[in-house]
Amino acid sequence: MTVEALDHINIITDDLDGTAQFYAELLDLDRRDAPAPLTPQNATWMFDKEGRAIIHINSLDCPRAYDRAVTPGQLTGALHHVALRCANYDAMIARLDARGAEYQTNFIEQIGLRQIFTADPNNVLLELNFFGD
Repeated sequence: MTVEALDHINIITDDLDGTAQFYAELLDLDRRDAPAPLTPQNATWMFDKEGRAIIHINSLDCPRAYDRAVTPGQLTGALHHVALRCANYDAMIARLDARGAEYQTNFIEQIGLRQIFTADPNNVLLELNFFGD
């Protein structure tokens, strides 16, 4: 199993348009629709100049593969998870099983993405992303 890069951050907000405008203007990121089943009304992704969706912005009512309470407006309270782009999905599952760790999996067929959600010892939610793996 190899971590290849930090994949994205996810921000939960009660102001989807204002948040997207902030990142577009401040960081010169391009706003695009997130893939289905998300909609333009509940999610938007901000892309860098290399075409990577580095900031995912979700409304409070946006469906999530791993749901938990989040309070927008508190310092770092709106940070939902940290996502890492990884390789070797099967090895990661084996490592988690060997540790007796709790985790959830998800598959987004439209973009060929397998995901594993698990928490670190400080209860920081990690989203481990495996594209085409």
